[in-house]
Amino acid sequence: MSGDLPDYYFRIRENGAAVFRVDTENRQRRIEMEQIAIINVRNGEIKPHGDRALSGADTAACRDWLERRVALLAARDIDDILRAVDAMNLTTQWAQAKATDAQLEEVTDALLLAMHDLRSVLVRKKAERLLQGGAAEA
Repeated sequence: MSGDLPDYYFRIRENGAAVFRVDTENRQRRIEMEQIAIINVRNGEIKPHGDRALSGADTAACRDWLERRVALLAARDIDDILRAVDAMNLTTQWAQAKATDAQLEEVTDALLLAMHDLRSVLVRKKAERLLQGGAAEA
């Protein structure tokens, strides 16, 4: 098993990860993990843990993980939004075909306000993109 282990382990945290160097080359042949850094996904910061100095390989592994993590989180964001579109479509079908008057009374105001808010933001952002696109062509 230990021959298949990566050199680094990234323990996911809310805003990034704690980075550990994995060591199996010791007398007891046990897996040892030494924390070497903390990565912050929001600002891209890689901070050595304690008084450690990161090697070039350590920093490269951290940057590679950070790049892949940012891409994964961005893909998840888009997937979440596309799921929300599906949920909106299912909600529309439910309101049209299955909802009782009491159920509609319970959810209508919240849905209308949320949809109005979303529409306002989307229209404003679309207008900004169109204006920026027109300014780039001028």
